[in-house]
Amino acid sequence: MGCGAGRHAFELYRRGAHVVAFDLDQDELDGVEKMFGAMRLEGEPPEGATARTVQGDARHLPFPDDSFDKIIASEVLEHIGDDLAAMAELKRVLKPGGRLAVTVPSWLPERVCWALSEDYHTAPGGHIRIYTRAELQAKLKATGFRVDGHHHAHGLHTPYWWIKCAVGVNNDANPLAQAYHKLLVWDIMKRPLATRIAEQALNPVLGKSVVVYFTKPSTPGRPESAGKEKVDAA
Repeated sequence: MGCGAGRHAFELYRRGAHVVAFDLDQDELDGVEKMFGAMRLEGEPPEGATARTVQGDARHLPFPDDSFDKIIASEVLEHIGDDLAAMAELKRVLKPGGRLAVTVPSWLPERVCWALSEDYHTAPGGHIRIYTRAELQAKLKATGFRVDGHHHAHGLHTPYWWIKCAVGVNNDANPLAQAYHKLLVWDIMKRPLATRIAEQALNPVLGKSVVVYFTKPSTPGRPESAGKEKVDAA
């Protein structure tokens, strides 16, 4: 849900899932659909895997009840005015026993970004709230999910966004921002041990995102153990 440019959708497809990439932005979805086609031509997805795109509003998901085994909602709830409606829809379309992974910007790194730049959070389509992990978990628990655990990610990305906010979020020509961006691209492509260790150390404090895992109970109001891996995902 909120697939954006499709990073998670592509990886799920490579791993053999039946993927539905859902987003509000049709232009983004057109690019995702083209990449799905290119992946098929290259033989990247395992036999039997499928992938398609669907456009729509997260507050009114165009899917029947109990449609998906797993859902990823990565960096999307902070953009949605009525986040409780989106959370209710996530629960509705997830199968009983299904798993949900939600990521949102971590409170401390996000608070610094807001303090450094008004443009960062007032641009159309930008972030409209800062979650604490406790708030995110409480809202999804109130919706009916069970909380399974959490971790932080992308500690190396936080300084980049602080730099961007300090020099101007649209100032792509700034030398410092350009240099740090090149470092991040190099790290993503090469994944050297030194930066992996550094990011693991930074994540608990400066991780740009907090990742929280949830389960939709098989029986309402009854705790469930994590089920076996499934193949359908949105």
